[in-house]
Amino acid sequence: MNLSTDDILEKALDGERLSVEEGVALFSEDNLPLLGSAAHEIRKQHHPEPVVTYVVDRNINYTNICVSGCLFCAFHRQPTDQDAYVLSRDELFRKIDELVSVGGTQILMQGGLHPELRLDYYCDMLRAIKERYDIHIHTFSPPEIVHFARLEGMSVADVVRTLRDAGLDTIPGGGAEILVQSVRDRISPRKCTADEWISVMRDAHNIGMRTTATMMFGHVETYADRIEHLRKVRELQDETGGFTAFIAWTFQPGNTRLELRTVGGHEYLKTLAICRIFLDNFSNIQASWVTQGAKVGQVALYFGANDLGSTMLEENVVRAAGVQFRMSIEDMRRLITEAGFEPVQRNCYYEPVGS
Repeated sequence: MNLSTDDILEKALDGERLSVEEGVALFSEDNLPLLGSAAHEIRKQHHPEPVVTYVVDRNINYTNICVSGCLFCAFHRQPTDQDAYVLSRDELFRKIDELVSVGGTQILMQGGLHPELRLDYYCDMLRAIKERYDIHIHTFSPPEIVHFARLEGMSVADVVRTLRDAGLDTIPGGGAEILVQSVRDRISPRKCTADEWISVMRDAHNIGMRTTATMMFGHVETYADRIEHLRKVRELQDETGGFTAFIAWTFQPGNTRLELRTVGGHEYLKTLAICRIFLDNFSNIQASWVTQGAKVGQVALYFGANDLGSTMLEENVVRAAGVQFRMSIEDMRRLITEAGFEPVQRNCYYEPVGS
């Protein structure tokens, strides 16, 4: 069946769900403004007000020691490496103090899959943060949680519940990469499986926790793999409604073991638009200025994104691959205003700060 782009986009604009085949077909469309226009109209159906949100937070990587050794990662270290580290409690508090001093409301805390740190260590860290700060903890991606469960011989559901009781508020969608096992077997064979990633999110949603969903693309995956990834998160969102947002970003090959070229802004914007069009049950789509830069991030606001993400007081994983874009709160607000929108600071639940 020859699928017309115009027919597919008309169907989506009418609020009808696209099939996997229709999603894949959109990737053959070279008319980028056409895809962007449709994505922007669908974005306005979810958010008719001319508002773009952002969050003031900090990425804190508590350790770079990791037994996974993913081919796409330039951040991980072995325990014996000279620059391997585990953050001290004092250093962790210093980083949070700096965030709070500039009006930050949450921390995004992730680390490598450390072979020796046990669940008690992470629970003690969560409790210590909550005792000292009134701050939202958006922490521990599914691969970390699966790793904890394996070390402890516990179920994922029990680990999620234990972390929640210790102070974990929400779970970031990191470690999804592409939720197709044949892809994961090539780039991250020792990380959690696609099914395990979904299972962590389902278990969290089932006890009332909210999470985000992500996709890292532009490496060994096909267009069909990208759509299969989107299908899986769309299906879980149908089931639980627990995802607050979807964030897609491009693979950065610098200092990694994957000798691939970086995909550019054209491919990023096309994929972002298709994410907005295909993910009909996601209200919030975030732009990735961290990998694409401020200008492409600004353009992304007309390709389906309604959120510009974090001011990123600190970011280490993408920087390890040689990409370092920085943005102050003032820069973030100016970028949004210059694009024709009203900037609104939000929390992790996409509520305006102070509401």
